[in-house]
Amino acid sequence: MWQPILMICGYFVSVLGVAMLFPAALDLYYHNDQWSIFVSSSVVAMFVGFSLFLSNRGKIKNLSLHQAYLLTALSWTAVGFLAALPFIFQGMAFTDAIFEGFSGITTTGATVVADIEKLPVSILFWRAILNGLGGVGIVIFATALLPFLGIGGMQLFQRENSDVNEKFLPKISYMAKRIILVYATLIVLCFSALKLSGMGWFDAVCHALSTVSTSGSSTHNLSIASYNSASIEWIVALFMFLGACPLAFLYNLVSTRQFGQLRSGQVGAFIKILILYTLIMWGWLSYNGIYTPLDGLRYAAFTVISLTSSTGYASSAYLSWGSFAITAALIFTLTGGCSGSTSGSVKILRWQVIVALLKRAIVTTTQPNRMLPLKIGKINVSSAAASSVVIFFVAYFFSIVVLTALVSLCGIDFLTAFSAVINCITNVGCALVGDFAYADFSSVVKMILVFTMLLGRLEIMTVLVIFCKSFWQR
Repeated sequence: MWQPILMICGYFVSVLGVAMLFPAALDLYYHNDQWSIFVSSSVVAMFVGFSLFLSNRGKIKNLSLHQAYLLTALSWTAVGFLAALPFIFQGMAFTDAIFEGFSGITTTGATVVADIEKLPVSILFWRAILNGLGGVGIVIFATALLPFLGIGGMQLFQRENSDVNEKFLPKISYMAKRIILVYATLIVLCFSALKLSGMGWFDAVCHALSTVSTSGSSTHNLSIASYNSASIEWIVALFMFLGACPLAFLYNLVSTRQFGQLRSGQVGAFIKILILYTLIMWGWLSYNGIYTPLDGLRYAAFTVISLTSSTGYASSAYLSWGSFAITAALIFTLTGGCSGSTSGSVKILRWQVIVALLKRAIVTTTQPNRMLPLKIGKINVSSAAASSVVIFFVAYFFSIVVLTALVSLCGIDFLTAFSAVINCITNVGCALVGDFAYADFSSVVKMILVFTMLLGRLEIMTVLVIFCKSFWQR
């Protein structure tokens, strides 16, 4: 049972170890003395990775459901802990380093660092690399593995991409090549656009990785607002949107050139929701005279896309826009992007199922004898998929309640605890309510939030199921 799990985990850890050499090379290029930190971290990671891989090497024909669940939880946990090695070797406290490692690989973008601009360039680059690896990793996980596990109605996403094979392992190989191609192309295009807009090459690389992965990690304390550039904001907004779209969908869109697909399915719903949210926020800013109409549109669109895509970049102090804006920001955050994208939170496809269930319930309440199929557009939603979505919602919001209570038990006020949990479980990272810093939390709270990031990134049930006694009964 464990042989394929440990072998694949070893492969992932080895890739992480190789990735650590890139910040080391950057330090050598700049003649900095931080390179040894990354070389040492790389040696440790590659030793662990190669040991697991070689000692468990063998042909894997397929994975069982139990193995798939364990592989997901174990691989992300192992990579998260080992990603913290450079932060630990740099002298960061253990819990702070773990927090940074998991925040990077889960593309949450939260940080315990008070002054980001004082960090060495290699550490900043490592944070961006973690975002990049986490972004492509979660898309492959969501596209190939979640439909196989039947988590949160992801069978419906498989229906939208029905050209893939039914077997799990062939599907990973088939989908990964297309996803990596689209992902790398988006990063290159984003980097090029940011560089042409006046951003330095290092900042452009880091922000391209962070934008397409919808992480929101920046090289500046004030995030995107530090540039005060409309062109940079619109470029970042565009690629946050693209990162929040299914990468398999983007591949098919470019391949078939059937742009009518943009009007249907979850992508069409996502575009309509973004337009609606932007118009509402723009109207609020204009009505209250906070910005001029053009600036209001610019800041409203950026904030809506940033929060809805779970990126968490800031181009303005949106928490100062009033109580309605803060409430709206919470709604944007819980909406999420598309399934099969790099974004976190609940996601559009699941909201579509809930809305369809609500519509059917309203009709059958007044016409109890009427039989209505559950559909999203042209896709029929099976009772199993609908049930899976409902269970996901219950687990998701129940987790928010329990985790908020746990953080509150550590002496944190309710609003701060609730905001921190929402930030981490949706993988948005930025504060939604109040003015707090993750660095001020105790080690216990930080580890609770680390678990919260992982829980949200792996779609709740993937983690919770391994804590059930029945899972371990054969």
